[in-house]
Amino acid sequence: MLVTTESLTELFPPDEAAIPEAWRRPEPLHQRQYLLDGELREWHGPTQVVLSPIQLRDSDGDLTPIVIGSYPLLDEAESLKALDAAVRAYDHGRGEWPTMSVAERIAAVEKFTRLIVAQKKEIVQLLLWEIGKSAADSEKEFDRTVDYIRNTIDALKDIDRDSSRFTIEEGIIGQIRRSPLGVVLCMGPFNYPLNETFCMLIPALIMGNTVLFKPPKHGALLHFPLLKAFTEAFPKGVVNTVYGRGNTIVPALMSSGKIDVLGLIGSSRVADSLKKLHPKSNRLRAILGLDAKNVAIIMADADLDVAVKESVLGALSFNGQRCTALKLFFVHESIAEEFVRRMAEEINKLKPGMPWDDKVNITPLPEPQKPGYLGECLEDAQGKGARIMNEGGGMCAGPLVYPALVYPVKDGMKLWREEQFGPVVPVASFAHVDEAIQYIIDSDHGQQVSIFSSESQEVANLVDQLVNQVSRVNINAQCQRGPDTFPFTGRKDSAEGTLSVHDALRSFSIRTVVATKQTDANKHILNDIVNEQESNFLSTRFIL
Repeated sequence: MLVTTESLTELFPPDEAAIPEAWRRPEPLHQRQYLLDGELREWHGPTQVVLSPIQLRDSDGDLTPIVIGSYPLLDEAESLKALDAAVRAYDHGRGEWPTMSVAERIAAVEKFTRLIVAQKKEIVQLLLWEIGKSAADSEKEFDRTVDYIRNTIDALKDIDRDSSRFTIEEGIIGQIRRSPLGVVLCMGPFNYPLNETFCMLIPALIMGNTVLFKPPKHGALLHFPLLKAFTEAFPKGVVNTVYGRGNTIVPALMSSGKIDVLGLIGSSRVADSLKKLHPKSNRLRAILGLDAKNVAIIMADADLDVAVKESVLGALSFNGQRCTALKLFFVHESIAEEFVRRMAEEINKLKPGMPWDDKVNITPLPEPQKPGYLGECLEDAQGKGARIMNEGGGMCAGPLVYPALVYPVKDGMKLWREEQFGPVVPVASFAHVDEAIQYIIDSDHGQQVSIFSSESQEVANLVDQLVNQVSRVNINAQCQRGPDTFPFTGRKDSAEGTLSVHDALRSFSIRTVVATKQTDANKHILNDIVNEQESNFLSTRFIL
């Protein structure tokens, strides 16, 4: 199709009747409840109106935002009450939840999983309407989250089985298990508000921590159907929610010194500022997924069929709104023109539209300021010598932005260093691969890189250099997080700690040893404890 502002505007529905019945806007969800100390409490203060990125088009071609609900804007005082509830529930590690057996905590998480599966339809619909994620991807995010929870349970069973024995070394009997860290402040991102949030929340919970959970600004409503499940599955105070503006409520939480673990997927700037607020930074554990400016290096001998296919997916899946997206391409000068030509062709095959459209690729952006920012990046690049290489690239209608392929991108342009986090694809050329490697060395980010080449020695040489710059090197494939059993982390400003099914359990816990001298009296005590099942920690019970 010919891409213009008008043609993009036509993709928005003129009225509710034009929306497929299965995906029609739900009744506005004006949430007034939040979870504190095991109770759903009513909020009578200010609220935040939630506007969907999906808008209605009138006869004049004007777009009108749709209100899909609102949620509480808690104040500092109420947020501190939620923190105190989490602190009481943990009780310096003596609370019901942290002292519970691993088997009992697993049972609670399994119950929670059964309860949220029953809410799938509502959660998926809210995902689609709140952040503009396609129907297929919204369902995939829910299913992947449930799979992640179940895989986490299986991983903890494996860890616990390995720990269900005593070790005798140098006359000392010991049992080594993992124990919780304390109170966790968990803040997930808007782009995967369910999946990436739960990749922190569930490991934190199942290891015995108590949690203060702040939903993202975009993607807050979809967590409301889960609140009742939290109350039914976990003891009071184990999970507490704080809704509100981060700059209003989070500084007081961190400044209290009562947060033991900061779990955040967001920007390094926010993470740095929050860590500095904690009065005892040496006590604060941080598990962070932060900025990334992932690079693709496309060598002269690359299979362009593979490189172009993976590059389009890597750059523009969910509109490029992924920390793992490919955000800058370095292409050997001998094939740069051909690569750009073929990329432009493939990008223009992508289908823009509404999230419920069949096989849609490009959907409205949930951040109201994002189209303007992307426009600034494009204007800056064009003013400094780059061109938009695909027809219609950069055109927008309200929150719907058509992807722009920009070439040649050079040092000094905003797109050279800034993480665009949207449907803009910057391409630079190089004469020698050291130029691309030096860019990665100088970068503030170090999450992933993709290498495209057909020559094994060349790939091996690049791998050996890049594994010490980033945390994942992808060969002839896009950058991505999965499989969830692979470690997900980054160097420099891209991450702290490691998330994956196995690593997250370790990140939200610490190895703890109970030890005694190998005497008859001590052996008798240990045998009594184990045989009579007097301790939830000292145990040889085997979880099947």
